[in-house]
Amino acid sequence: MVIKMQNVYDYLLNELVLKDGDIIVLGNSYGPDSMALLDILLKIKKKKNISIIVAHVNHNVRKESAKEKEDIEEFCSKNELVFESMIIEQYGDDNFENEARNIRYNFFEDLIHKYKANYLFTAHHGDDLIETVLMRISRGSTLKGYSGFSKLIDMGDYKIVRPMIFVTKEEILEYNKKNKIPYAIDKTNLENEHTRNRYRHIVLPFLKKEDPNIHEKYLKFSEILSEYDEYINKEIKRTISKVYKDGVLDIPKYLELDPLIQKKIIYKILEDIYKDDLMVINDNHVKLIKMLIKSKKANSFVYLPNNNKAVKSYDKIYITDKVKENIDYNIEILDYVELPNKHSISKIDEIDSNNNNVCRISNDDIVYPLYVRTRKYGDKMYLKKVNGSRRVKDIFIDAKIPKEDRDMWPIVVDSCDKVIWIPGIKKSKFTKQKNESYDIILKYD
Repeated sequence: MVIKMQNVYDYLLNELVLKDGDIIVLGNSYGPDSMALLDILLKIKKKKNISIIVAHVNHNVRKESAKEKEDIEEFCSKNELVFESMIIEQYGDDNFENEARNIRYNFFEDLIHKYKANYLFTAHHGDDLIETVLMRISRGSTLKGYSGFSKLIDMGDYKIVRPMIFVTKEEILEYNKKNKIPYAIDKTNLENEHTRNRYRHIVLPFLKKEDPNIHEKYLKFSEILSEYDEYINKEIKRTISKVYKDGVLDIPKYLELDPLIQKKIIYKILEDIYKDDLMVINDNHVKLIKMLIKSKKANSFVYLPNNNKAVKSYDKIYITDKVKENIDYNIEILDYVELPNKHSISKIDEIDSNNNNVCRISNDDIVYPLYVRTRKYGDKMYLKKVNGSRRVKDIFIDAKIPKEDRDMWPIVVDSCDKVIWIPGIKKSKFTKQKNESYDIILKYD
């Protein structure tokens, strides 16, 4: 065995410690990297009673793909291995590599659950790590992103393992030649159209000329950054719950933190949203969110990748992937009304409370029936102890109701369209106190 490839073999047996009964899903493209890893697993299979599920994705962009699928399937049949495959019929994302990667990993995860596997193996090697680190440094990323990728990721019910991280492409090809391992070359990898290929063909040869073992230096760099990131994340875990709950960032509390922790919290929020897909976010997105936080506007937003938005509403920030639809409604209030905002209004017989979630009304002051509706342009409410009226819009602003919530907020009116009550926020001069005379009690839940 090629000396460095022996490191892969030793890692799997002595550090990862594969054992009898382990079930492995291996992502295999029929390229030289994944076929070399499959050969090593077959050698281990002679010593350990492991199960190997070979998972192949046809990206459907090259005419050779169909033949490669047949070849890997035949290889698996000869070696009595379980073979699973899928074809990507169409793409809808402008970022081909990003979408293809998401589809692949969703497929792999489905197989993990189908076979109750405890490992997902991919054949990312040392050269891949260098390329990934350089690309992320060039475009900006998180501390975790700058580290490239890890050889081991604990996903909870399974682990992602990249055991080829110790070796280079050249060593893999040498191993395949010596062991007569079949594989196919993706000719698109020889072109410089994609960014990664330009790093592979132009930058990487220069680095290797300076130091043939440069991949070992990048692996150490990756591991050091991962260690620091892990340490900082421990501090973030202690801090983030104080300023970020239920997907909402409390701006005043956030601004009390150390600037480094502030920045890391934003990165942490983005990492949680984008998961392992860190190539789509960079320093510019963090800057946009920081500018949003410092903005003097009460309501504003910035766009983020994958149709997400960071939205500021007064002293809160949250990230959403959905723009709430404006839903107009006008519903007569009988005994109970289920509202589109997932709240309700009901008639009740008695209650001690007199807060803004409770409204007492006298027949003498209104015209029946009552309705609950969405706001209209120019809505006004007559208030107690105030001469004249106030615009409902201004009442929403005073109550710091997020702009995107106002269009769905319930407004209770009578048959003359007189605003009686804004549930949870404000009552008009037409409502009664508990010690006054009234005929109806409405409750907002």
